[in-house]
Amino acid sequence: MVRNEKLKEYRLKEVENYKIHGRTDEGQDPLPLFSQGSGIEVNVTGSELWIDVEVDFDVYEPWVWTALNGAFLSRQMLMAGSYSLCLFRGMSPDTVKNVRFVRELQAMSEDGGCCLLIKGFRSDGAFCPVPGRRYKLEFIGDSITSGEGTYGEKTDMDWLPMYMSVSRNYAGMVSDALEAEFRLISQGGWGILCGWDNDPRHNIPSRYEKICGLAGGERNERLGAAKPYDFQSWKPDAVIVNLGTNDASAFDQPAWEDPLTGQTFRQRRNPDGTYHTEDIERLKQAVIDFLGMIRKHNPGSHIVWTYGMLGYDLTFAITDAMNRYQKETGDANLAFLQLPNTTAETVGSREHPGERSHARAAAVIVEYLRTVL
Repeated sequence: MVRNEKLKEYRLKEVENYKIHGRTDEGQDPLPLFSQGSGIEVNVTGSELWIDVEVDFDVYEPWVWTALNGAFLSRQMLMAGSYSLCLFRGMSPDTVKNVRFVRELQAMSEDGGCCLLIKGFRSDGAFCPVPGRRYKLEFIGDSITSGEGTYGEKTDMDWLPMYMSVSRNYAGMVSDALEAEFRLISQGGWGILCGWDNDPRHNIPSRYEKICGLAGGERNERLGAAKPYDFQSWKPDAVIVNLGTNDASAFDQPAWEDPLTGQTFRQRRNPDGTYHTEDIERLKQAVIDFLGMIRKHNPGSHIVWTYGMLGYDLTFAITDAMNRYQKETGDANLAFLQLPNTTAETVGSREHPGERSHARAAAVIVEYLRTVL
């Protein structure tokens, strides 16, 4: 390969124009990309562009995807180390190229060593202003929102980072269709009240108010993940919640036992299969409380609770809780949206919604949001 002698190295803070996507601590250098959908976007001239990254993990390697001029360009696994990745080369030097570099993998609560840092760029061009998009959308969810199952064959069942994505999930599809920036808070197996296995620690509301409360480990904490999130810094036009699937699964699982205290937690069914009154009520209260938390921090946002891509078990419980919240608060700026269930034709790997299922869900969400935004 002929070396480009005109390449100039820039620390990120030396670049005048760029746009950060996703929740992060912007004062950090290098810049951490904590969560799925977080990334960096530039408009740059020149014939060649490289990005300098620092990567680490204990078990689960990060994946990234890149887009050039709005079109999907590549997707790859990142290995540990500090190195440069070529985003394009050999292009017409005078034209402005829009480049997005985005984390595909969800924040890894079970891998405290997993981190992806942006150190800077190398280019022979100039960095131009990056305009904002028409809307801002925040997505909150579980493995569905993490895009688990959007890559791989239907028979693939290993739990691996390569099967998760934002490049093929409904959040990215909705945002592209509406010309929106988006931020994403999601974790596979987690719920509104508890995880799929009744673990009460695994609920999204308990982490929502941090920059990235889902990123585990001391290093991510040092990078700012556990800091309170500044909700004033980025105000979404709509907050789209997709939670409840794992809470439904918890009703069919044995009790979770705290390994330290021996205390147990379980969502129960009655002998006839119906939900235990006390347990379904505490789930409804968790929905009400989370709606209140979202509204507190996003007073002007339209809240949409979506549900149904992996069954409709808790539809009545969620809608009843939303109605109670609305009656108690007078907040009418919210709605429930039922999504198409995943079928044998639209399922992906790991028995999760595949790309076609996400496309069907995205179409429903886009059609609705166009009526309210």
